[in-house]
Amino acid sequence: MRASRLVALLMLLQARGRLTAAQLAGELEVSVRTIYRDVGALAAAGVPLYSDAGRDGGYRLLSGYRTRLTGLTSDEAEVLLLGGLPGPAADLGMGSALAGAQRKLLAALPVELRDRASLVGERFHLDAPGWYHDAEPLPHLAAVAGAVWQQRALRLRYRRWREPTDVTRLVDPLGLVLKAGRWYLVARCAEHVRTYRVAQVLDAEVLATRFERPRGFELAAYWRRYLADFDVRRHRGVAELRLSPRGVQRLAQLMDPVVGAAAARNALADCYGWVRTCIPIETIEHAVGELLRLGADVEVLAPVEVRRHIAAAAAAMVRVYEAEPAGDMRSGA
Repeated sequence: MRASRLVALLMLLQARGRLTAAQLAGELEVSVRTIYRDVGALAAAGVPLYSDAGRDGGYRLLSGYRTRLTGLTSDEAEVLLLGGLPGPAADLGMGSALAGAQRKLLAALPVELRDRASLVGERFHLDAPGWYHDAEPLPHLAAVAGAVWQQRALRLRYRRWREPTDVTRLVDPLGLVLKAGRWYLVARCAEHVRTYRVAQVLDAEVLATRFERPRGFELAAYWRRYLADFDVRRHRGVAELRLSPRGVQRLAQLMDPVVGAAAARNALADCYGWVRTCIPIETIEHAVGELLRLGADVEVLAPVEVRRHIAAAAAAMVRVYEAEPAGDMRSGA
């Protein structure tokens, strides 16, 4: 365990330059005291490690020192090959670069790792987009990605959902996120960080102006907060339901995971074998559409507006099916 940690510490310093003992401890999930001992062990083994004192101090390797040691295990080699999704890489204009990098990685591995890692492509295929959605046209993704890499400002013409629909925005592109097969741009606009769906970008002009990234901004942390806030914003109300045993299963299968989790968390069986529960809903119209999918396996108890709309829809369906068929399409009647 300690040997692998020493290798990891060395790789961190080689990749990032100067790091403090506290930063190294955070990365390796050990105490600062342990880092002091590990640094001493590396220095005793002849690794040219130096310590700089002061506010901006830390540990660093002698300039120009590079180790050939990678510490790559068979599992790590497999993950590296598995992690490169060819579809998203092609979207970003990096498909050939990914293929070339994977070829070089395989060529550099020892034979015993190469044979095992080469099986990944034969036995695992990652398909990121969700079901029932065609791939979105993304004519401006490459330009947006280039601006992200180069830290250059973007002038976007963007189509949003509310009026006025077509707007122009000057943004500092901070990162790209691929979520369920859809690309999103996270960008700073007028001192606020916002999210833009790349498929809604009508035009993208990369400007010569460079920008400084916000101090302390982390894309992954921002995205987690964005998703949490999104769930809070879209769920504006609560519906009380009775579900048959089959309805409980179908709700979990058909509806948003947030809704399914709420239903399971609030579930209380009644004396008839059904389950009473509460779920978050977006709007009356959206709730009606979603709950109609469960048919007779759900009874809406509240709010009364949802119950009335579903009753009206069910009555309309009964009238349609009680009537004689309008005609046989095969006969042309």
